[in-house]
Amino acid sequence: MKPARPRLTLSILLCAFAVLVGCQTVRPISGEPSAGGMSVKPGINAEYLKPDLNVSNWVERFEKEGREIFDHRHQIVAAAGIGRGSVVADIGCGTGLFTPMLAEATGPRGKVFAVDIVPEFLRLIGQRVARGGLSNVETVLCTERSVELPPRSIDMAFICDVYHHFEYPQQSLASLHRALRRNGEVFLIDFKREPGVSSEWILNHVRAGQAVVTAELEAAGFRKIEELPLLRDNYVLRFRKVGR
Repeated sequence: MKPARPRLTLSILLCAFAVLVGCQTVRPISGEPSAGGMSVKPGINAEYLKPDLNVSNWVERFEKEGREIFDHRHQIVAAAGIGRGSVVADIGCGTGLFTPMLAEATGPRGKVFAVDIVPEFLRLIGQRVARGGLSNVETVLCTERSVELPPRSIDMAFICDVYHHFEYPQQSLASLHRALRRNGEVFLIDFKREPGVSSEWILNHVRAGQAVVTAELEAAGFRKIEELPLLRDNYVLRFRKVGR
């Protein structure tokens, strides 16, 4: 007579399944909206987080003639429609190309939060606004998962050629939704990603195209209210916060 095999109880089976699922690394399929708190593109910000970061190299790269965003910077700020006395967050402000212009647009009674994950960029911006006599700019060191702004503290989030660097877009957008006041807006510019049309650099560097980005913002509690035909290589979108 063969010895009876031990039976696994249902609870043991469920625990084993949970362990197996928990050990899997799941990444979103290219071209689909991001899911959960997982990194959508690990290492996307590695260049900026090097200990030997050369800030002057990035100034030359970001602020040069021929870069579409730089060439149209005045039209972009005008299109954002920033009201005097409003509070704007320059999300992913980088070397501060737009920060002083946004500060001028809000006026002395307004305010600009210059938000970035790179301390060296924020130090540079602090120096730039001090030289320019702008007292309405505050630098904020954010994280890859949060913009690190107080709840209901801003009227607009200005995000120019930065969204594709959101490594954890769902969590970053949730923090942005909290930071915006009721009916607050997101003014977003990013590269058009169109296979067969866009450059190889954009196809390799930029995770998602306009449709996916729009879907991610809508899922995070924003409603698209405007698309502006302002640029050739970048799309320009305006979203409004839904709910409180």
